[in-house]
Amino acid sequence: MSHFNDFNNAQVAKLPKHLKQFIVAQNYEKYTPIDQAVWRYVMRQNYSYLKNVAYYPYIKGLQRAGLSIEYIPDLQTMNDNLGKIGWGAVTVDGFIPPAAFMEYQAYRVLVIAADIRQINHIEYTPAPDIIHESAGHAPIIADTDYNNYLSYFGSIGAKAMFSAKDFELYEAIRKLSILKEAVDVDESLIAKAEKELRYINENMGEPSEMALLGRLHWWTVEYGLIGTLENPKIYGAGLLSSIGESASCMQNDVEKIWYNIDTINYAYDITKPQPQLFVTETFQNLIDVLESFADTMAFRVGGAESIMKAIACKNIATAVYSSGLQVSGLFTDLGLNVADDVTFIKTTGPSALAFAEKQLDNHGKNYHKDGFSSPVGKLKNSTKSLENYSDEEIRAYGSDSGNSTKLTFESGIVVNGEVINILRKDEKAILITFKNCTVTESNGNILFKPEWGVYDMAVGDKIVSVFNGAADKDAFEEITLISLEQTQHIAYDDKTLNLHQLYKTVREIREGGENLDQLTEIFNQLKSNYRQDWLCALEILELVYHKKIYHQLEKEVQIYLELKAGREPDHHKLIGDGLHVIKNPVSQLIAND
Repeated sequence: MSHFNDFNNAQVAKLPKHLKQFIVAQNYEKYTPIDQAVWRYVMRQNYSYLKNVAYYPYIKGLQRAGLSIEYIPDLQTMNDNLGKIGWGAVTVDGFIPPAAFMEYQAYRVLVIAADIRQINHIEYTPAPDIIHESAGHAPIIADTDYNNYLSYFGSIGAKAMFSAKDFELYEAIRKLSILKEAVDVDESLIAKAEKELRYINENMGEPSEMALLGRLHWWTVEYGLIGTLENPKIYGAGLLSSIGESASCMQNDVEKIWYNIDTINYAYDITKPQPQLFVTETFQNLIDVLESFADTMAFRVGGAESIMKAIACKNIATAVYSSGLQVSGLFTDLGLNVADDVTFIKTTGPSALAFAEKQLDNHGKNYHKDGFSSPVGKLKNSTKSLENYSDEEIRAYGSDSGNSTKLTFESGIVVNGEVINILRKDEKAILITFKNCTVTESNGNILFKPEWGVYDMAVGDKIVSVFNGAADKDAFEEITLISLEQTQHIAYDDKTLNLHQLYKTVREIREGGENLDQLTEIFNQLKSNYRQDWLCALEILELVYHKKIYHQLEKEVQIYLELKAGREPDHHKLIGDGLHVIKNPVSQLIAND
């Protein structure tokens, strides 16, 4: 499947270039028979337990998203199904930057990590994987209130200002998750990565908008409960895809708290079980809380505080003038008057001008390669906004001679030159271009000289909005930083390939209902050569338990697994849970769903 195949899905086809760069091919054939068995084990466990505690009918949700309990999902099948409810899905390589993740949600596209957890992390993995993303997020997507919340969250999150620290944290989390899923990795490397992550986490300083939104996302989309404090149901994907935590989270030692705006004060640690969880009565409440937080964000507040957030983030951001003109670049300075109103803004390095998220012709980052600066505010002694002046009024303003214009702002900044163009959008003046222009501050400091070329002056009384990223991302060619840390892919030795073959044969026997006599030989091979394996033995037991004719083999496998569970603490619960599902068959439960 190529990067540019849009999976015949309308939502995926709409994605802009800067998001499509993260898409990787699913390469379905890379999933091993053990991977398929891991998927089946987790999904059977999930269903067995979640039918009582999940918010929605689990199997119906899976089917609507194109998922089954038996097989790792194929992306095209998922897209065919999700397309019917106005969503899509793409596969990516592990964690992607939070702003990009949010934007995918705004486009109503689920981001699914292409890899699947290893068997030794079957209960929980800190790395995003196809179980978490598809079995956790996708089944609830059919709920209209929930999917509206998800896409609305994405559109708010995509505008959130983040800090340089947030990106450090993202890289540290990604690095640790890759190490934890790698094979035969040196434990000291994991310990070092955990220490680095802890250090960054403990020294984040004042949390950014993105960090605070990340908390709301975590306590809802990932770890949310819905209903009452006494009897909540799970809707968060982190819980739905963790067979360990979905059970433990319902115990009394995990505190349940009503979800409201105060939830942003609760940080989280992705490497540990959660000490408390938040319960919402309705999905509408999630939207209401998000709305009240969005009212505090730079994209709605504007002004000096928002420009300061842009300067602090050390990343491309966009400031919007009251005329609608959008200035994108790396913000490095601003001017303020005594009332703390913005009087001047400045970007450094490649910058671009846009209107309504569309870059203005000839005002891209190559033209403004050295930055952009412009006054903000009203003209002195004028009751009318400059954006509402006619072309004639602008040209004739403040000058004695016929061909020059002198604009004196309330801040004391003076722009004096010859107007060569006035750009209008929606009947408002948004940009005035001068030649032979001098720009000076009230203290005589010169901001622009005629010999520097033409001067483009933005028009607007105030900065009404500031948001993360460029206004027209594709025109800005904003290829977001793709991490250099790539997930590791495994080369299997002959012994492991043989184990894969044993798993494959067991699946073929289960699906075909024939050749059950081979199970004794497979079990003997497991006992002799693969003492660490427990899952293939469970699958053999499942087959003979229901046939009721292989009594000797059934007894042998049962004893083998029970001894194993007693001797190996890591496998005790996994084997016990597996035995429970064999004796309470999922297939019968599904029929009654």
